[in-house]
Amino acid sequence: MESYAQALLYAIPFFVVLLAIEIGYGYFVKDQKHKVLDSVSSISAGFTNIIKDTLGLGFILVTYPILLENLAVFTLESTWLLWIVAFVVIDFAGYWNHRLNHKVNFFWNQHVIHHSSEEFNLACALRQSISNLIGYFPLLLIPAAFFGVPNEIIAILAPIHLFAQFWYHTQHIGKMGWAEYIIVTPSQHRVHHAINPEYIDKNLGQILCVWDRWFGTFQEELEDVPPQYGVLKPASTWNPVPINFQHLWRLMQDARRTKSYLDKLRIWFMPTGWRPEDVKTKYPIEIIEDVYGFTRYDTQPSIALKVYAIFQLIATTLFLWFMFFNYTEIGVSGLLVFGFIVFVGIYGYTTLMDRKPYAVYIELFRGIVGLVLISIMGDWFGMNSYITFGSWLVAIYFMITIFFGFYFTYFESAVHNRKTMV
Repeated sequence: MESYAQALLYAIPFFVVLLAIEIGYGYFVKDQKHKVLDSVSSISAGFTNIIKDTLGLGFILVTYPILLENLAVFTLESTWLLWIVAFVVIDFAGYWNHRLNHKVNFFWNQHVIHHSSEEFNLACALRQSISNLIGYFPLLLIPAAFFGVPNEIIAILAPIHLFAQFWYHTQHIGKMGWAEYIIVTPSQHRVHHAINPEYIDKNLGQILCVWDRWFGTFQEELEDVPPQYGVLKPASTWNPVPINFQHLWRLMQDARRTKSYLDKLRIWFMPTGWRPEDVKTKYPIEIIEDVYGFTRYDTQPSIALKVYAIFQLIATTLFLWFMFFNYTEIGVSGLLVFGFIVFVGIYGYTTLMDRKPYAVYIELFRGIVGLVLISIMGDWFGMNSYITFGSWLVAIYFMITIFFGFYFTYFESAVHNRKTMV
């Protein structure tokens, strides 16, 4: 986990720079692909994911070293060939993992958040899951274990392979000529994120597009079919936590409501979207029929709320960057507390973005807990050793979040409601 935290220490500034370039370019050419609350929601979803991953929250069915120990048939020398083989088998495993997520009801829950944005931009790339609590990916690396690919190489290439999927989440790059036949490009990935009937469940590759071409899941972006983004059952929230578990909750409800014991079992393993007939008739769920005419989620944010959302995003980025920088010194128990505070903060400000009246209580709770921790420790997890008045800055931040929790809930929300009624 520490090595992953170190990788994120450098990756986060890199992602921020690319996001700034995309936003600036969109503004310059007057073709902006970002909406403030949607992008804040997307980046915040990425933050929840890296909190979960860096804290090691989850259960791994089997580790790759165990597979390597028991399945290795070949022993390849540590040459360029070994690195190429390792990268290819990781990408091959990624393709089938991705396909599984799209094709099976239960596994779709851990991937739906990545598709939940109704926009398509680099921020959308950061929408990653916290509901993938059972780690089974090493099982898909059996070919790597068979070829004797060392665990150290997998550990190095896995985050590189993940981060390399960031750049193609953009609408500002057109088709790329001969590269379209080798790697996944922005054009191909726009198809993948689209809800048009022509595009659903296509282009599942992660780095190489050859798997889609070989296994029949490739679809070119068509000039007369502009991609429309999101999911057919809209998330209708900016809060990444509910988005992570909406589909699972619907599955649980359907499994409970259906009278068929067979359906109670098989609903989890049926194709994505399948529902028992008796439940589907009695409890219909609204699904987008007209992909060009549906109403996109919008809470009509004021300029003040947009600015506050950006402020919270910047503060959260700095909190996490400090956590990764000070990862070892903070310690296991400290990291759990630190991660909890940041996680609750994300839940709080995205709930404010949804204009939920209970958001103020979340902000109040977190602010008080944060201030109490500073009072007890006389510091904020060692920040004073880097900035003399660091803990005071954090204390001021918590007081600001409490104030604006009340402001947006009891003042601006009331004004917004009156305007809506008029």
